[in-house]
Amino acid sequence: MRYSRLTVLTILLVISCLVAQAQTPADAKKYFQQGAKNFAEGNLGVAFENYSRAIEISLRLDSRKSDPLDRLKSNNLATSSEAERVTVIDPFTAIAYTNRGIVRHQQNDFDGAIADFNAAIRINPGLAEAYLARGVAYRVKEEREKALADFNRTIAINSHLAEAYVDRAELRLDSRDFDAVLEDLNTAMKLNPRLAESYYVLGHARLGKNEYEAAIAAFDQAVQLKPQMASALHGRGTARMKIGQLDQAIADFDRALEINSRLPNTYMNRGLALLLKHEDARAQKDFDACLEINPALKAELANRVELAKTLRSAKR
Repeated sequence: MRYSRLTVLTILLVISCLVAQAQTPADAKKYFQQGAKNFAEGNLGVAFENYSRAIEISLRLDSRKSDPLDRLKSNNLATSSEAERVTVIDPFTAIAYTNRGIVRHQQNDFDGAIADFNAAIRINPGLAEAYLARGVAYRVKEEREKALADFNRTIAINSHLAEAYVDRAELRLDSRDFDAVLEDLNTAMKLNPRLAESYYVLGHARLGKNEYEAAIAAFDQAVQLKPQMASALHGRGTARMKIGQLDQAIADFDRALEINSRLPNTYMNRGLALLLKHEDARAQKDFDACLEINPALKAELANRVELAKTLRSAKR
């Protein structure tokens, strides 16, 4: 269970603060600030439109282009080919493109997000946050080499950006390079000891090494720092299942689903914990909910149910 969007959210807050430094027309700032407000309120469609208007005002397009307002209405300002022909009035434009890319990422439009990040990087090749956001999008698309290159580039530009080390650590988890993971996390924790995502990734590293008590401690820290972090509650519940703390695990899964009811793996794990407790009817409801959200988990669920039943019989 990944937290990629959380890192992107953090970037939004960081780069929004840069608006005051840009010598940008007042209308562009107004639309940008409204877009940030819309985003915080969860109004992604309106946020997209306001960031688009901020971009439109703050850049000058090549005279060969068609009416820019027509392009704005078509929501197609940030294609890679157009980004190559942008003439920049102010570095603010790169920040606006990055934030609009973040909105697109939240809308699961990862290709559109990458196009916006490409535009931002073309305008300002030194904007570390744009590389980091693009790396997150590449990771979601499972383009690991591109993601790693962007995380490395982010750190080369700004070695004090804790989120970049956390994202690189999570990417390295897939290859079980635990030494490199822990090195990145140690750096991130020194830079920002209160970044919950660091402890979340540490929890999964400990799980990967079968260090369940240490995993629980790491997820504890993540939950303390960010009580609404459903993925950390899921992780802690999973670790508790591993050492037979079924009631505590179920409590963690309950809380995670109260925060976000669309977590198929959490329904799966809670169902397995209930199955181990011989609460088959309740378990089946969770399995049904899991597959309703993500039918692609059917084979994995069947295998895990079979394993849980085998374990249950062995304990008898």
